Amino acid sequence: MFLSFFPKPKFFLVSIILTMVLATTIWFTVGDSLATALGFTLPDPEAAPILGLGFFVTPDFLWFYLFSGVLILAFAVGWFMLSPHPYQYWSILGSALILFSTYFSVQVSVAINNWRGPFFDAVQEALSGSGTVTAAQLYSLIFVFAKIAALWIVIFVATRFFVSHYVFRWRQAMNDYYMSRWPEVRRIEGAAQRVQEDTMRFASIMEGLGASVIDSLMTLIAFLPVLAALSVHVTELPLVGPIAQPLLWAAVVWSVFGTLLLAIAGIKLPSLNFRNQRVEAAYRKELVYGEDDAGRAGPMTTQDLFRQVRTNYFRMYFHYAYFNVFRGFYLQADNIFAYLILIPTIVAGKITFGVLQQILTAFNQVSSSFQYLVNSWTTIIELLSIHKRLAAFEAAFDGRELGAIEREPITQP
Repeated sequence: MFLSFFPKPKFFLVSIILTMVLATTIWFTVGDSLATALGFTLPDPEAAPILGLGFFVTPDFLWFYLFSGVLILAFAVGWFMLSPHPYQYWSILGSALILFSTYFSVQVSVAINNWRGPFFDAVQEALSGSGTVTAAQLYSLIFVFAKIAALWIVIFVATRFFVSHYVFRWRQAMNDYYMSRWPEVRRIEGAAQRVQEDTMRFASIMEGLGASVIDSLMTLIAFLPVLAALSVHVTELPLVGPIAQPLLWAAVVWSVFGTLLLAIAGIKLPSLNFRNQRVEAAYRKELVYGEDDAGRAGPMTTQDLFRQVRTNYFRMYFHYAYFNVFRGFYLQADNIFAYLILIPTIVAGKITFGVLQQILTAFNQVSSSFQYLVNSWTTIIELLSIHKRLAAFEAAFDGRELGAIEREPITQP
């Protein structure tokens, strides 16, 4: 799955982590000094954020573009020389482009959140009847939003288009790799399905799931400082009282609770999905044989195979039922959680309507990122089951024994 597309996957992943740690260390220790030495005039951290597209061409953004570009180029050249790979441009430079475009897209969301404060404060002032806010001012702020939203659309469409091609190249790499060793795996149950359908589903899920996890990480990087800055407006939490950075603590604790809740509730689901794919494959395989051989796919055989399909589905329905109870409870509670923790601040009148909108947006962005597993759990379950099936190919290549679940007889109900 990974060797076909990435050069030396384990070392590649380690090198990515080490490079990110090194880059982060440099950025937060001597980054400002390097920027100043290169002629970038960094803005005052206490200054009000710039509204509109000018937010993306400030000196600190230009310095970030240069820093990221040099780092990515050095990383790519190093791997091109260390371990040339047929898909190196897609796997290395393509991955870097996806990371950068996702981060830029998240920064567009930050720019929109910066806009929310002035706009909703102006709306609140206009609704008070003071007459100090004109229609032209509101139209002007709406036009600022339109420009930012247009940029977001361009970035979103371009990123999704590139990700689709990126993931298909990954599927192509897996297909070529597996077919080059077809004699070693052709006798594994459902081998044809695993090469054709499972690689397709793996690519399809990775397209959505992979983009989501990157987006969640980049959202955390971008919105954690925003939420920390907005925490100055909130001094206490219900039942807890005054604490430092209350919004950050609330987002982290609530998200960890939801993740653990659903992880425990859905612990049986990956294996059930995997078994479901096995019994479906066995039933489909017998029907295919029956197309060419009148002696195959007889009533007794197909009824027995379909009974196993039904049994497994009914078992899955039961486990998904209580899983969805916990998931539904948590997601509904999540809709009001941010308001719940802000009630003391709202009642005390410590924030304006615009600041409230900024806090709600930033809190939801951070908590949603921490809740990645909660929001994607059913998809992750499917991906894990597909991974188990494709891992059987890896075992066959290396001459390793298949997993226990692979050795279970299909006739077992």
